[in-house]
Amino acid sequence: MKTSLIDGLKPAHFDKHITGNILLDVAPLDEVKQEPMLIGVRNEDGEIYRLIGAAKLNSFMNAVEELADLGLVDELEELEEQKEGCDAIFAEV
Repeated sequence: MKTSLIDGLKPAHFDKHITGNILLDVAPLDEVKQEPMLIGVRNEDGEIYRLIGAAKLNSFMNAVEELADLGLVDELEELEEQKEGCDAIFAEV
């Protein structure tokens, strides 16, 4: 899986846990956006500051599970469509 921070946005205080718990390759934002499944992570200001791109469903599901284990909530869990270009968007409650 690939990930990128979005320039100019402040990472969330829990960001180091994301990079510590999920095996991610840092890549340019444009490259991450080309992955078929995207996960957004919101900071305390409600902005998506990090994108995680997954090429395979099992990678996507593993990342979703890890983010949930960190206590983050997927605001798109009940939706079938994308929002803000993401298949899942996680934030602290």
